[in-house]
Amino acid sequence: MKKIIILSALFIVCTMPVSLKAQSYELQQLILNLEKLGQFRAILDQMQKGYQVIAKGYSTVKDLTEGNFSLHKIFLDKLLEVNPTVKQYKKIKDIITFQKNLVKEFSASKTYFKKLDVFNSIELEYLESVYQNLISESINNLDELIMVVTARRLRMNDAERLNAIDKIYQEMEDKINFLRQFTDQAILMAKQRAHEMEETRALKKWYFGPAGD
Repeated sequence: MKKIIILSALFIVCTMPVSLKAQSYELQQLILNLEKLGQFRAILDQMQKGYQVIAKGYSTVKDLTEGNFSLHKIFLDKLLEVNPTVKQYKKIKDIITFQKNLVKEFSASKTYFKKLDVFNSIELEYLESVYQNLISESINNLDELIMVVTARRLRMNDAERLNAIDKIYQEMEDKINFLRQFTDQAILMAKQRAHEMEETRALKKWYFGPAGD
C-alpha cells in the first residue's frame, strides 16, 4: 500500500514518462490480472451463496491462484474442518465484497476516464498501473484468506485464524478506501482539466470564430 500511495502522490504532482517497453509490460500484466480476477469472481459468487472453500493440498491452492481449477474441486459437500465460528465469520464475506467492489469500481473508473478524454495515453496507463497494483495485492489477500480458512494448510487455532482474517479484512478495507480516494482525486483533476479545455475552446471561438475550433 505504501508503494501505491507514493505513486498516487507522484500522479498529483506530475506525469512521469515511461518507456514503450515498460508500458507494454504493464498492460500485459493488467490483462493477465483481470483475466485471473474474472475467474476468481465466479468462485467468490458461489462463496457468497453459502459454499465454503475446502483444502485439497498445495496443488489446489496453486491451481486456484493460476486459474487452473473447476468448481467441483473446490466447493464440495464436505465443509471445512474448522470451528463454525471461523466458517461463519462475517468478515470473510466482507472481504469478498471488498474484492468485488475493487473490480467493479476499477472497471467503472477506467470507462469514465477514457470517455471523458482529458488524459493522454501515458496518464491513462499510469492510472491503470495504480489500479493494477491494488488488484494484484488484493489477489494476494484472497490467496492468504484461502490458506487461513483451510483447516490443514496452517497450524492455527480458532483465535489465531480470526486474528488473521481481521488482518486481511483491514488490508482489504484499506485498499478499497485508497481506491476511492485515488479515484476521487483523479476525477477532480479530470473535471478541472475538462473545464480548462472548454474555456480554451471558448476563447478560441471568441477570438477566431468557429473556424478556430
